[in-house]
Amino acid sequence: MKLIYRLLFVFLPLALILLFALGPYIWGFVSSITPEGEMYVEGLRYFPRNPTGENYARLFVKIDFVDNLADSFLVATFSMLFGLAFSVTASYSFSRFRFRGRRFLLLQFLVINMFPVVLLLIPLFVIFSRLGIMDTYLSLVLAYATFTIPFSTWMMTSFFNAIPYQLDESAMIDGCSRFGALVRVVFPVAMPGIAATGIYIFITAWNEFVFASVLTSRDVRTIPIALQNMVGQYQIAWGLLTAGGVVSAIPVIVLFFFIQKQLIAGMTAGAVKG
Repeated sequence: MKLIYRLLFVFLPLALILLFALGPYIWGFVSSITPEGEMYVEGLRYFPRNPTGENYARLFVKIDFVDNLADSFLVATFSMLFGLAFSVTASYSFSRFRFRGRRFLLLQFLVINMFPVVLLLIPLFVIFSRLGIMDTYLSLVLAYATFTIPFSTWMMTSFFNAIPYQLDESAMIDGCSRFGALVRVVFPVAMPGIAATGIYIFITAWNEFVFASVLTSRDVRTIPIALQNMVGQYQIAWGLLTAGGVVSAIPVIVLFFFIQKQLIAGMTAGAVKG
């Protein structure tokens, strides 16, 4: 009886949830190895009769998808570094110092995230056009910073609040400066939170489409823009589109695989208030 209960109310729901979560990815991979001639056959077919890697070959040989991967990687990496440099230092200040307007400023960081980020698109377009940095890596990095830094600062403040202030005091008693205590003592303890915040910024920049479609055109073309170009007015290259989706998901999966422990620890630490 106990076994039947576990099968019906534990394992079966978990299997359905897992199938629901992994189903689109599995179907996308199957579509990416399906020949073009088998894409539009009648009836439902769960696996192609003649699986092929032609779509992946076309993706890298004819479309230069490697350049799109490089553009996305550069934009996401520099967005992460730029965002962490500002959000970590700002959140440390909010956590450790008490000054007039502190709560009001923290509230403003939260209020910013209540508005759609697309509202920033026109002002940023005008500013970047006048500065002459349209269609550059810098334009995307600065654009992504406008909506990732406020939330990252709010999130990192919770991480620093969970770290006892006595660690800073002990380090400064031993001869460290405020900055030395931050780098040598606080940063190593807060590394799970920093990793979680860095992943959030990286994935946001990696998957972002609207800003990349407006602020760039030819010189910089990230993966979402490259995938969108595969959708024509009268025809959709499903094979190339799904192959590009599979390839674009691999770097994020690998990144999560290597730092999953830090990510989970950071999410847990951020839920604890000091």
